[in-house]
Amino acid sequence: MADEGGDALTIPVVAARAGVHATTVYRRWGSVGELLADVTTSRFTGDIVVPDTGSLRGDLERYAADLAKDLGDPDTLALVRATIGTGGEQGAAACRGERQRQLEAILEREQARDGEPPTLERTTDAVLAPLYYRAVFTDLPLTPEWTRSLVSRLLGD
Repeated sequence: MADEGGDALTIPVVAARAGVHATTVYRRWGSVGELLADVTTSRFTGDIVVPDTGSLRGDLERYAADLAKDLGDPDTLALVRATIGTGGEQGAAACRGERQRQLEAILEREQARDGEPPTLERTTDAVLAPLYYRAVFTDLPLTPEWTRSLVSRLLGD
């Protein structure tokens, strides 16, 4: 994808690059969408460490800043766009799955500290959704000030 662009990505191209026959790749992944969903899931697993700053605000601000930095990387953004574009719901699930698990860990930690965190759905809508929307569908920057404002709105400041 980085060399040719998302539109040029096909199973035969992937197979040639890997030095195998296309049927080998087709056996494992029936489509480019399935392949990209697996690559995205693998890529996003563990690449952002769930922060533990001691406060929900600090954790969410650090998380949002790290995610914004990751989505600001041209290769990551190309992967996300291609995965969503070719993978349908499977692609979207691959892009959000690990991210939602990370948010869930932050919220559970806050609950363990006897805090009252917002729900995962509300946090996803307030932090994750705007980050992905802005990165994927606009050319607007993912600035530190903007990411902090997402957390402030979520927490009612």
